[in-house]
Amino acid sequence: MPSSTDRIWETARGFMASRVILSGVEIGVFEALGNGPCSSQDVAATLKTDPRATDRLLNALVVQGLLLKQGGLFRNSEAAEQCLVPGRPGYAADGLMHTAHLWHTWTNLTEAVRNGKTPAREEATSANRADAFIAAMHHNAMSRAPLIVGALDLTGVNRLLDIGGGSADYAMAFCRAKNGLTATVFDLPDICPITQGYIDRAGLADRVNTYGGNYLQDAFPGGYDLALLSAVIHSNSPDETRLLFSKAFRALNPGGRIVVADWFMDDERVNPPGGAMFALNMLVGTESGDTYTESETAQWLSGAGFDAIRRTDLAGGATSLMIGSKPR
Repeated sequence: MPSSTDRIWETARGFMASRVILSGVEIGVFEALGNGPCSSQDVAATLKTDPRATDRLLNALVVQGLLLKQGGLFRNSEAAEQCLVPGRPGYAADGLMHTAHLWHTWTNLTEAVRNGKTPAREEATSANRADAFIAAMHHNAMSRAPLIVGALDLTGVNRLLDIGGGSADYAMAFCRAKNGLTATVFDLPDICPITQGYIDRAGLADRVNTYGGNYLQDAFPGGYDLALLSAVIHSNSPDETRLLFSKAFRALNPGGRIVVADWFMDDERVNPPGGAMFALNMLVGTESGDTYTESETAQWLSGAGFDAIRRTDLAGGATSLMIGSKPR
């Protein structure tokens, strides 16, 4: 049985396996092998990379189970072929590029803990990061959106405001769940064209529209029955979160509801465990984001004017909902 020291070392070296996969995605290894088995020399020639270094990376990807090797030739595993080759139905590597960007922000964790904030960084909405970020959020939303919709009674909900809605996957899930429901995705002007692409590909442009603006600076459109903030508040400070709740309150019709989907921590801030780790992700990746407790969130919702505040936990444990109603 491994000793405690061995387990600590194994955990500490876990970044190596992650880096192998991310480098394979960044360099384009899986796409290069998308047409069948190749030698490492052929892969290096295709990718214009160093032959010896490429061979060693490919061998490590064999160890990771993402490549197979026989007779000196490499080919994609079934999982890699399905998920990491552009054009395949399950392609998800564009979202993994967001994880590659997170690699760089997490290298600043020590400095962030010492100083209370991350060093100056490239904005996540810059041209070379926005597509990857939205793709990653889209991948997450594909499984979570149906769970959120299924947890809610949509009686009386005809208009949805999806604040910071990214790929519109949540908004579209609501539209699919109820005939006649329409949705507005409020997001940054630079993000809205990316959002529109997802909407158009889904064939829902007649029911989902975008509205460009900064959710901290610009007014929300009004007249909605449901306001959704999914994976939004963790990017913002407590004061900013209170502001978002107040603006959502004003955007809702009397009797309308707010749904906040996020990590909600216990008062000790150690459960759920994923939320404790995600708080560090916000430390290194945002100016003032954090994961917040259930009691904090409920207090802020009440302060914005909402009542009948309750929590609903979804299957899988990653996302919970805090729901409040605007008095009639």
